[in-house]
Amino acid sequence: MLKTVRVVLAWAFFLAITWLFLDFTGMAAAWFGWMAKIQVVPALLALNIAALAVVALLTVIFGRVYCSIICPLGVMQDGFTWLRGRVGTKKKRKNRFRFTPNKQSLRLGVAVVFIALLCAGGAAKAIASLIAPYSAYGRIASSLLAPVYDLANNGMAAVAEAENSVTFYTVDGSTAWNAIVTLVAVLTLVVVGGFAFFKGRWWCNNICPVGTLLGYLSKGALYKIRIDTSKCINCGKCGRECKASCIDTKNHRVDYTRCVACMDCIGNCSTNAISYSVVAPKNDHKEDEKFIENKAEAPKAEAPKAEVKAQDNGRRQFMMTGLAVGAGTAVAWAQGKTTDGGLAALRPKHAPERKQPIAPPGARSYKSFHDHCTRCQLCINQCPNGVLQPKISLDGFMIPEMVFTTGYCRPECNRCSTVCPTGSIKFITVEERTAVSVAVASVDYDACLAAADGENCGNCARHCPAEAIVMVEVSEGSRQKRPVVNPALCIGCGACEHLCPVSPVSAITVEGRDTHVPVKPIIG
Repeated sequence: MLKTVRVVLAWAFFLAITWLFLDFTGMAAAWFGWMAKIQVVPALLALNIAALAVVALLTVIFGRVYCSIICPLGVMQDGFTWLRGRVGTKKKRKNRFRFTPNKQSLRLGVAVVFIALLCAGGAAKAIASLIAPYSAYGRIASSLLAPVYDLANNGMAAVAEAENSVTFYTVDGSTAWNAIVTLVAVLTLVVVGGFAFFKGRWWCNNICPVGTLLGYLSKGALYKIRIDTSKCINCGKCGRECKASCIDTKNHRVDYTRCVACMDCIGNCSTNAISYSVVAPKNDHKEDEKFIENKAEAPKAEAPKAEVKAQDNGRRQFMMTGLAVGAGTAVAWAQGKTTDGGLAALRPKHAPERKQPIAPPGARSYKSFHDHCTRCQLCINQCPNGVLQPKISLDGFMIPEMVFTTGYCRPECNRCSTVCPTGSIKFITVEERTAVSVAVASVDYDACLAAADGENCGNCARHCPAEAIVMVEVSEGSRQKRPVVNPALCIGCGACEHLCPVSPVSAITVEGRDTHVPVKPIIG
């Protein structure tokens, strides 16, 4: 029963968070956005004391249930472990795991380096985000699963259109696709999935900094897995099924810093010698025994050469399959957006070289946005116009920035501010969105068709939602006009840059502000 409850809760959380990264309607964010905000690293960056307190309380009462229920990367690893139990001979499926000593130096070392990188910021923080569990899974879902989800939706939309139905509508998510971020996601999936497939919770217990911190917090948890030696028949089945490799069946001990409370051992014990309870049985060994990190004291039996060779071949096959799937997804999704809403052809555009990147509305300033962003890509996937795209330079690797080559930030949209779990984009209303300037436009009159060539263009002025651009006579009495930007009214939405007919770089471009400033609200 306990295992069933845990599995149901785990997959409920996993599917809801996954849908959060795939959904483009905003429905998932409204229902399940809180699930992203209770993830440890986002809550830490947002200084969300309430979320951190809830996770800590759950851990000191029930152990590391966060890792086996709430963390999406942890549940994903369980999926790979389950798959491993269905592959190979019956003997191999029944002897997947065995107890291993606690690699305390490795665990603490990685955790200390992670915290140092997180505090250092900049490129160092980008490295830290590679092993942050929530961010890692976010990139996998956004880069590898979202394209498939959108493709399925578009197929349903085509069927609905043929039946004159508006139940589904076509979306173009290719603007959010980025080859480098996709490569990072593929490598993460292959490495983490590979360890889970062959070694169970090895990554979770030795590399993941959140797993390490919660592991030592759970050492004194109220509810624990306990072994009653009076009932135990020393069959070793619990240890062979423990994906955390934390049950020492020979000495009847459990390493609680690595136990994720998955309840698999309880379900596999035929004598009911294992329980998940508050009170330890009288015959239970002392719980504060230290596990020695010494391979000499816990020797590993050498596997037969044939078995080692088979395992090596299995690993190669698994990694090659993962790379092939990732590459296939990348190729299929690399076809860029070529039409504006499926109506008019878009001219190829290049983003200008900006001195200051543009942070989305609600970020308050680029520095604040940079310091708090966990690089999970959730806001990128939720942006309906493909304006937010991951940065690929080292100073802000994988941080979202506003790019107007395929769309512009519509004043009536505040979607990114509703989903950010770290507070790097604080929630703002639509009214507040239209009253804040994130950037300011400027005109290159040498490239402008109206100013340089005397053409009757004015495209930027006609489409400016803030009415910050007006066409002014070049000289008194002249019929030739050129666009002039009023910085006090410009909200930095990028409509002018996106819709400028000059290519490959627009004649009017938008430069980010260090700190967002208020502007006159749009009226009417």
